[in-house]
Amino acid sequence: MTRTTTSLVVLVAATAFAQQQAPGRPKITGIDHVAFYTTDPVANARLYNTVLGIPPTIFPTEPGQSQGFQIGSQSVVYTPAPDQKSNDRMDHVAFRTDDCEALRSYLRTMGVAVPNSIDKVGDARLGFKMKDPEGHVIEFVQLQPVPPGGVTASVVGGLDPVSRRLIHTGFIVHDRAAEDHFYKDILGFHLYWYGGMKPDRTDWVAMQVPDGTDWLEYMLNQPMNPDLRLTGVMNHISLGVKDMKAAQAKLESRGWKPHGDEHSQMGKDGKWQLNLFDPDQTRIELMEFTPAEKPCCSEFQGQHPTEQ
Repeated sequence: MTRTTTSLVVLVAATAFAQQQAPGRPKITGIDHVAFYTTDPVANARLYNTVLGIPPTIFPTEPGQSQGFQIGSQSVVYTPAPDQKSNDRMDHVAFRTDDCEALRSYLRTMGVAVPNSIDKVGDARLGFKMKDPEGHVIEFVQLQPVPPGGVTASVVGGLDPVSRRLIHTGFIVHDRAAEDHFYKDILGFHLYWYGGMKPDRTDWVAMQVPDGTDWLEYMLNQPMNPDLRLTGVMNHISLGVKDMKAAQAKLESRGWKPHGDEHSQMGKDGKWQLNLFDPDQTRIELMEFTPAEKPCCSEFQGQHPTEQ
């Protein structure tokens, strides 16, 4: 056996041993929150509280946030835009895990750059932030029991929310292979559905969390430097509803009317959808939990979300 061959055998054996010694991946159960920037918090509050009926959180989910809106056990949060001329209003996406420190250690073992430690956020959260292969800021959050007298995020009652479930979020992706290596190969996300504006092109890839039904949507085939409007359409959140007609009726009872791009429509995935936009042109999509028609392009490959 030559020296080169011997070295190769040793390298392969060492790699296999390292993989065997790598800690198991903790569960990733869904989206905890999505954070955006705002330049008009007053109009933003009017949209969420009055039109959508989504209550504000009394205490912050994130340090420095100026607004938080509670969607069931999840939330969408806003901080003041550090650069009002920026074309990207998405700050970060946070996924929920059952063991933050174990997940951090697992990612480090897999060669992913992570912080040296996790942070404690308030009385009821542990977490850490990192960047995915394309530079999107991703946070992993572990919920903790609230100690006696502790403070956690709670909501103002009396509102009738159009949705109690954040079912997916999406952002622009240019290199699907690089993102797949991170989300699919390392984190265990799996394909839920894919499709496009045309049958022969894939524009959207829904990657479902490994231990739940929420998903992250790759928004493909976009220019490298999109304007604020296009970025707002692509970098979005989606709120689940049981019945789009009932949801739209609720919106209209609060003064909203279909106009421009804000109207209900059948999506390529066979689900009824309705888009609204916040003051900074970030899209807030309403989507039925299950399809009403056969989807184009591909069949669903995962369980559909529910309100609970």
